[in-house]
Amino acid sequence: MRAPREKQPKPIRFSRHAVENMRRRGTTAVEVSQTITEASWVPARAGRFECVKDFLYNDYWNGKLYRTKQVVPIFKEEGNNIVVITVYVFYF
Repeated sequence: MRAPREKQPKPIRFSRHAVENMRRRGTTAVEVSQTITEASWVPARAGRFECVKDFLYNDYWNGKLYRTKQVVPIFKEEGNNIVVITVYVFYF
């Protein structure tokens, strides 16, 4: 497990696929960036990382009220950048 970054985090870039997923799944670049900088990283497939952060939601998504939105970005370190490959969002 890798601790979240402190001091001078690497810039975070988003693939087109990640941007589309964020729009469709109801999260923002700010929430994804916050998740990457604040949550612990764990290894994922193909040399990538993932992390998880819950956000207070208390709103409707697809006609149903949810209290929590969970954001799970999948990303990799590429040179001096973090590149977000895709983003999963869960509501509960």
